[in-house]
Amino acid sequence: METYDAVVVGAGQAGLSASYHLRRLGLRHVVLDADRTPGGAWQHRWDSLTMHDVHGVAALPDSAPPTDGHAGDQGSDQGDGQSDGQGRANVVVPAYFAAYERTHDLPVVRPVEVDRVEDGPDQDGQGGLLVVHAGDRSWTTRTLVNATGTWRRPFVPHYPGVETFRGEQWHTVAFPGPEHFRGRRVVVVGGGASAVQHLGELAPVADTLWVTRREPVWRTDDFTPERGREAVALVEERVRRGLPPTSVVGVTGLVLRPQEQEAARLGAYERHPMFTAVERDGVRMPDGSFERADAILWATGFRPAVAHLAPLRLRSELGGIQLDGTTAVADPRVQLVGYGPSASTIGANRAGRTAATSVRRYLSGASATRSSLASS
Repeated sequence: METYDAVVVGAGQAGLSASYHLRRLGLRHVVLDADRTPGGAWQHRWDSLTMHDVHGVAALPDSAPPTDGHAGDQGSDQGDGQSDGQGRANVVVPAYFAAYERTHDLPVVRPVEVDRVEDGPDQDGQGGLLVVHAGDRSWTTRTLVNATGTWRRPFVPHYPGVETFRGEQWHTVAFPGPEHFRGRRVVVVGGGASAVQHLGELAPVADTLWVTRREPVWRTDDFTPERGREAVALVEERVRRGLPPTSVVGVTGLVLRPQEQEAARLGAYERHPMFTAVERDGVRMPDGSFERADAILWATGFRPAVAHLAPLRLRSELGGIQLDGTTAVADPRVQLVGYGPSASTIGANRAGRTAATSVRRYLSGASATRSSLASS
């Protein structure tokens, strides 16, 4: 069986960036992607999410960023033909990723759903190998770059009575768009950017109630590059200590965009405390009052999709995977990209480069160790 220098798991922004840099460094690798088509999590986002809504997508290495009518410099007519930011993000960005894979001839294999990564046997005295399993298929590698992100692990907290609710319950991961809720009463749960965006779309067509566990933190000043670096540094410090990562947005605070001003005028951003229980036709508030609801929209975020790494025992006693840069402290064969501070398009690009460089450094060190043992 062929032994790769690296196996990349996931072909979103972070995985493609890592693959580009691994190829540039001459490292033999393969990218395993669970989806049937290119696009990472972007292809699964809701239809009403436009390129204007996502504040743009950072360009992949050696590429221009995607725009509505085309996919950056990877080719034209790759979007849905719209302009002025109205192109659907779930069309434009996947087309951009697909063109990028073709242009750079990246070794992506799909669909491959990785279910576990384990220590492999010593082979020809090399040792330290990993085996990546996907059903009855497997790949042997010296290092692993995990780029699975969070989209496949939506988080919904449990509240008493939630199973008795007669209305609909949705999570951001499956948001059907605002028209689905027209004329209905929707409780939106969550204090992050997704909740703000959902309220912006829903308030003009539905009756909304916004609830969060904590008071939302609104950003009133300009978001400068310095503020961005400070926010990323705070998240980096968490993963450096081995704590579960928080979102960068959770550190930077929330801001209303122009397209959300109508929802603000309608009072959609009047925050209410979290309900204490869910009942058949609504939710029970902390003061004992009852709020009727036809639907609950859980904009409660995601968790890192890393269950397949469990056999490697990477988690610290604090519950997260401790990183030094992108390298897992518990196992330097493993790089994590799109995790914690690199869970953004710009951060994912930088993490891809860092991971590829760290892979080369690890392989060089492992090779020197084997040579030293052989000579002795």
